[in-house]
Amino acid sequence: MSNQVIKQKTIAKEVSLTGVGLHTGENVTMTFKPAPENHGYAFKRVDLEGQPVIEADANYVVNTQRGTNLEKRGVKIQTSEHVLAALVGLEIDNVLIELNAPEPPIMDGSSKYFIEALKTAGIVEQEAEREEFIVTDVISYIDEESGSEITIIPSDEYQVTAMVDFGTKVLGTQNATLKHISDFEKEIADSRTFSFLHEIETLLEHGLIKGGDLNNAIVYVDKELSNETMEKLRAAFNKDSISVKPNGILDNLTLNHPNEAARHKLLDVIGDLALVGMRIRGKVIANKPGHFVNTQFAKKLSKIIKLEKRNKVPKYDLSKPPLMDVNQIMKMLPHRPPFLLVDRILEMSDTHVIGMKNVTMNEPFFVGHFPGAPIMPGVLQVEALAQTGGILVLNTVPDPENYLTFFMKMDNVKFKQQVQPGDTLIFKMELISPIRRGICHMQGYAYVNGKIATEGELMAQIVKVKE
Repeated sequence: MSNQVIKQKTIAKEVSLTGVGLHTGENVTMTFKPAPENHGYAFKRVDLEGQPVIEADANYVVNTQRGTNLEKRGVKIQTSEHVLAALVGLEIDNVLIELNAPEPPIMDGSSKYFIEALKTAGIVEQEAEREEFIVTDVISYIDEESGSEITIIPSDEYQVTAMVDFGTKVLGTQNATLKHISDFEKEIADSRTFSFLHEIETLLEHGLIKGGDLNNAIVYVDKELSNETMEKLRAAFNKDSISVKPNGILDNLTLNHPNEAARHKLLDVIGDLALVGMRIRGKVIANKPGHFVNTQFAKKLSKIIKLEKRNKVPKYDLSKPPLMDVNQIMKMLPHRPPFLLVDRILEMSDTHVIGMKNVTMNEPFFVGHFPGAPIMPGVLQVEALAQTGGILVLNTVPDPENYLTFFMKMDNVKFKQQVQPGDTLIFKMELISPIRRGICHMQGYAYVNGKIATEGELMAQIVKVKE
C-alpha cells in the first residue's frame, strides 16, 4: 500500500456558473472560490442575512428525497451531490461554494459542467498534507427495508462499483465501476440524472422539478403513455410534442453511455460519500445505492473516523533525544517537583505540542490515592495536560521565565482509563483557536497503553510576573 505524501489542493481563482435549480425552478448563480488548507467543502448562502455557511458534513443531512439535502440552523442546501462529486473527481480538497439560492443549478443533470468550470479556474497544490481515511477492515451498511447495501473493503486506492436493479423491463439491471478516481471526468462526469415516468407524474403533481426539462434528466417510460399524461408532460417541459424512443426513453435525449443510469448512481455515491469530510482509500461496493443508504453509510464512516482520530495514540521512539528534557522544561515552566508533571516534550509546532510523563511508584500522590490500589488522580492528569499546553503558549514569548500560566476554564473533561505506576502517559495538546492576548484554548488528550485516558478542552492565560 502506497504511503506517498499527497498535498492538499484548491482552485487558483474563483469561477461562476448560472442556471436553475431542478426542484425549486429558481435562477441561481453558483461561485466556486479558493479555500485555505484543511477547509474542506462548504456552501455559503450569500442570499441570506449573515451569509451563513453550511459545511459538507454527513451530520447535516436532513432529507434524501430526490437528492441529498443539508440543513444547519434552519439554513438549507438542496441536491448537493453532483457538485461534491465533481470536486472529489478532480481531487480538489478545499473549496467554498457560494450560492444565491438554496439549490445548485442542475445544468444537464450531471457533473460535467462543474468539472469544466473548475478546470477553467485551475487547480493548485497547497502546503498541507492531504488527510486520508485508510480502510483496514470491511465496513458495511444495510437498509433492510429497501435491500440496499454499501460495503467498503481495503484497497490501494479509492474505487467504486455500483450495482443497480430497477426491476423494470425498460432498465433492468446495470453495473458500473470506477477503478481510478482520475478517470472520473472521462467515465462518470457526464452521466445524467434520470427518473421513471411514474415518478415524474408524482413530482409534477406535488409541484416539484420546476426547473426540469428534457435536457437535464433522462426519463425512462415504464408505463403506457396516456393522452392526458402526454399533455401534462408537454406543458411541464414546454414542448410541442413528446414521444418515446425505441430504447424506452423520452425523446430529445441520446444516452451518453449504455449504462448511464448505473454510472449516475456511481456519481451520486461519490458525491454523497464526500460528506465524510476526508479522502477515502478503499473499494466501495454499492448494491442498489440511493441517497438514503449512501448518506447513512457516510454517517457511519464519519463516526468511525472520529473514533479513530480520538484513539490515535501518537507513536514516538522514546529512546531518541527529546525536543526538551526536564531541565529545559523547568527553565520555561515555573512548576517544580513534586508538582512538575511533564518529563519530556517530544514534538512541537505552532499549533500543537506532544509531551510525556513516566508514572512511577515514587509519585507522592500514590501515598494516599489509594493505599493498596495506587491510581493517578484524574485532576493531576488534567494539570499535566495544562503544563504541556503551557510549554506551547510560553514558547510564543521571548522570556517565558517571566510569565505564569493560569487556568481559565475546563470543558467536556472525561476520564476513561486508569493510570497506574509503571505507565507512560503521552500528552497531546492542539490549538482550537489561535493564541490571542496570551489566551490559549486547546483540545487535550492523555493516552496510556494505546488508549485515551483523559480528554477535555482547556483554556488558560499567560500573565507576566510583575517586577
